[in-house]
Amino acid sequence: MVAGANIATVIIMLLTGFADYVNPVSHPTLSCFGMAFPIFLLFNLIFLVFWLIFKWRMAIIPIAGYVLAYVPIRIYIPINMPADMPDNVVKVLSYNAQNFSGAQRYDNAFDLIYDYLKQCDADIVCLQENLMSQKYQKEKLDSLYEYKDTTHVGSRNINSVGIYSRFPIIRKERIEYTSKGNGSMAYYIKMYDDTVLVVNNHFETTHLSLDERKMYKEMLKGEMKNDTVRIESKKLLTKLGESAAMRAPQADIVHQYIEEHNNYPTIVCGDFNDNPISYTRRIVAKGLNDCYVNTGLGIGLSYNQQGFYVRIDNIMCNNDFTPYNCKVDNKIDASDHYPIFCWLKKREKP
Repeated sequence: MVAGANIATVIIMLLTGFADYVNPVSHPTLSCFGMAFPIFLLFNLIFLVFWLIFKWRMAIIPIAGYVLAYVPIRIYIPINMPADMPDNVVKVLSYNAQNFSGAQRYDNAFDLIYDYLKQCDADIVCLQENLMSQKYQKEKLDSLYEYKDTTHVGSRNINSVGIYSRFPIIRKERIEYTSKGNGSMAYYIKMYDDTVLVVNNHFETTHLSLDERKMYKEMLKGEMKNDTVRIESKKLLTKLGESAAMRAPQADIVHQYIEEHNNYPTIVCGDFNDNPISYTRRIVAKGLNDCYVNTGLGIGLSYNQQGFYVRIDNIMCNNDFTPYNCKVDNKIDASDHYPIFCWLKKREKP
């Protein structure tokens, strides 16, 4: 019976681990099952400990499960040791600033984020939700970099993405897709003797209200009755599926744009608003190196609201760059996101 339960756990772990191959447009609810992957990783670990204590030969079941799930495990929780960096690396930072509102924690969020960016001293900073309420804020932040741009995205102009760069911005282009409050921008910058494409994204949000987020946390804590949990979890999955179905074509369009401009050295970053085991991340990462997966360590939780333990912010690059030591920085919590940064070394042309 225990072996059967372990085998069933492994099967479900594999199904959730490869849920990123389900297109949310066709199967919105099923596409969200990747969020459950870490739960079954943990269940399988419990079985592994059990077998090692009581019948060690049966440990082959959970071990085989982990081997078969190697790809999603590496995506969700990569294990890479810090590497020595060569000279002339470029530091790239991506940060959803939550419009400098302070995530309901701070009144001086802009100053905290400004000081952080100044201290971080990145060569390229990609910001999402970087609308500023005061003119002096824009002037102060603009003073950090010679080259910068902020563009409203979405049909309602309620959101923006921006870039701050030590390298000249040659031109910019909006990557067109349908959204009321989200969008993606392509920036072409002059890096040394080459033109580099930088794509900054803010994909469709989950559209969960504060009350729905509160209910989700209550479910995780076991503070709801069983009947209520069934009803609310169904509502939650439906809403998450609907937002995933909206993100999927956005990811497809961005991936297509990157493919059509693959003659440029390319950096892709931003707030994907989706977990690591998702169609959105997989599609955008096609043909690219996920810098956190390849060089990061641990889960890398970038959305810092209690109960939502996921990495939804990403930095990726094509093979014209070698990434080093990607990290999610939880030292600053002036937004509902933590910033993610990485060092990139541009490879010399043959």
